[in-house]
Amino acid sequence: MKLGKTLGATLIASALLAAISGCQKQEGPAERAGKELDKTVEKAGQQIEKAGDRIQDAAKGDKK
Repeated sequence: MKLGKTLGATLIASALLAAISGCQKQEGPAERAGKELDKTVEKAGQQIEKAGDRIQDAAKGDKK
């Protein structure tokens, strides 16, 4: 009897996982482009921050 309940719970859990994974939306071209744009903006922000640090260091007389 205990084996039957365990097996039933396992089957239900497996069915729920399969249903959830099947519901995930595929990325479209606009979403992929948006993600690439986010990465580009992030990289540009990092470069601007580095440049700002270099300018501050140069103003203080430090060289890196």
